[in-house]
Amino acid sequence: MAKFKVVTPSGASFTVAGGGYAYEMEALAPIGADIVEAPADEAAFIAAARQADAIYAKGIPITKAIIDALENCKAITLGSVGVDSVDVKAATARGIPVTNVPDTFIEEVADHAMMLLLAGFRRLVEQDKMVREGRWAEGRPALSTIPRLMGQTLGFVSFGRVARAVARRAAPFGLRMLAYDPFIQETLMSEHGVVPATLSEVLSQSDFVSMHAPARPELQHMLTEAHFRQMKRGATFINTGRGATVHEEGLIKALQEGWIAHAALDVLETEPPSHNNPLLRMDNVTLTAHVASASARFDAARKRRVGHELALVLQGLWPVSCVNPSVLQNTALKRWQPVGMDRGPNS
Repeated sequence: MAKFKVVTPSGASFTVAGGGYAYEMEALAPIGADIVEAPADEAAFIAAARQADAIYAKGIPITKAIIDALENCKAITLGSVGVDSVDVKAATARGIPVTNVPDTFIEEVADHAMMLLLAGFRRLVEQDKMVREGRWAEGRPALSTIPRLMGQTLGFVSFGRVARAVARRAAPFGLRMLAYDPFIQETLMSEHGVVPATLSEVLSQSDFVSMHAPARPELQHMLTEAHFRQMKRGATFINTGRGATVHEEGLIKALQEGWIAHAALDVLETEPPSHNNPLLRMDNVTLTAHVASASARFDAARKRRVGHELALVLQGLWPVSCVNPSVLQNTALKRWQPVGMDRGPNS
């Protein structure tokens, strides 16, 4: 019989290689832990997870009702950067650490954001369509009014790990960079060649606005119609963060009425989008299917990290990445320091 029971909703989430839990079990099997699937509906999941030692969150929202029913849970662990599927406030009230994988896919998402910037700016989709439709001669005139990239301004809304990685990629293109993030020290922005700015300054001065704000309740519809009105008419809006941070109707209106020139989006407010979403029919929109983090290492990297986090907590140690770290001060979990690494559990 397993020493620890980790319960997870049945059905895979973000799985590309046939499912299963082999990667997670690399860390869990040696400590006698097992992953048990439970029905992916709230009532049935509660019944199965009530005595669980930990929850592996995927597939369904981990609601306050689920969290309040847990009697022995030591951690709720996600294999994603976003934590919007878990009621973190309810978990914090119960003293349960919630872990994620904030640093596993930084490079992939930054690559994708830079790709969207360049593809949107140089109208890649439109240019490709012209060639395929035999409109070769239209290609050059379509770009003749677009300035060169060097010397233009890239503005970041939120300046976390991904935005910093985008800044490293953007610097060689000769872009001037601004960032709005009241939770990041100005010296850190300066180290990346980025000028601290207000949200209004970022929106009004930038030729490219790259959205990186996380999906938190207080940030729902952070950018509205009023914000898009502040942007330059020739600006490109890029979002590789979360669709819920943008009021999509306001963005659609901005694109339809020419307040901004282009949008390049990996995330939408509703995913997958309805077939009648106007964004799907706009020539001034570049879309990808929430795939910025995807790469050949995606499944293995995130699943191993999940297993590692679960194994740490089940052995009475602090997790590496905790989104509600205040709970750790009031638990029996012990701090740890990996050999040869000068970092704390939340760095």
